[in-house]
Amino acid sequence: MKIVTWNINSVRARLDRLLGWLESTSPDVVCLQETKATDKDFPALEIRGAGYGVAYRGQKSYNGVAILARDAEPEDVESVLPGDDEDQDARMLAATVNDVRVVTVYVPNGREVGHDHYKYKLRWLERLHDYVAEHSPAEPLVVCGDYNVAPDEQDVYDPKRWEGKCLFSDPERAAFRRLLDWGLTDALRVVRPRETVFTWWDYRRAMFPRDMGLRIDHLLVTRPLADRILSVTVDRKMREGEKPSDHAPVVLELEMDA
Repeated sequence: MKIVTWNINSVRARLDRLLGWLESTSPDVVCLQETKATDKDFPALEIRGAGYGVAYRGQKSYNGVAILARDAEPEDVESVLPGDDEDQDARMLAATVNDVRVVTVYVPNGREVGHDHYKYKLRWLERLHDYVAEHSPAEPLVVCGDYNVAPDEQDVYDPKRWEGKCLFSDPERAAFRRLLDWGLTDALRVVRPRETVFTWWDYRRAMFPRDMGLRIDHLLVTRPLADRILSVTVDRKMREGEKPSDHAPVVLELEMDA
């Protein structure tokens, strides 16, 4: 079973890329973030035409999340992260696919340490922890997406330069560790424990050709799935070419019972 997380940075602008990639790689589940499309404008017909059922929650010009399931329909869909009735951002979507509970998240960026948006980010991560804690670590659960957090020094191209900065600050990293302490496992680190791997490269200053990136896109899984991990890869080719997203898809492959 292949489960993918990808901040696509506008699903409509990169629809041809998405459809071509679905055809060539045939993932079972794709979790998209930053779709930047209202529900009315989301290209559901095109995605269904490619053989994928889809659930989505959109927002004009910003945010937006979706779950695509090959030859299946996402079931028991949730689209609101509990804990703040006034928060209208489209940043979380959960559904069950093939008996696996899948949660896709687009964690707030935070902008800079101390900013109101940074405080919102920390509150949002706390709400995510509380939501996850309503489940059981014995349940097959994936919580994946663009976390906008680089957990460790090996996840940033220049740890000294990033020290104390947003995306790599101690409170953000502590919030990420709380999810792991609850019972989630960072899937990539199961198979590549010490390797420097990036998933996002700034469009500016030729950061991708220079491989100066961050690992901020994560697939966190409970033990029943962690024990079945075959591989975790970053599809860097999708960061190449004309008008790519600034993120690359991260692909988790699991050995599941037939």
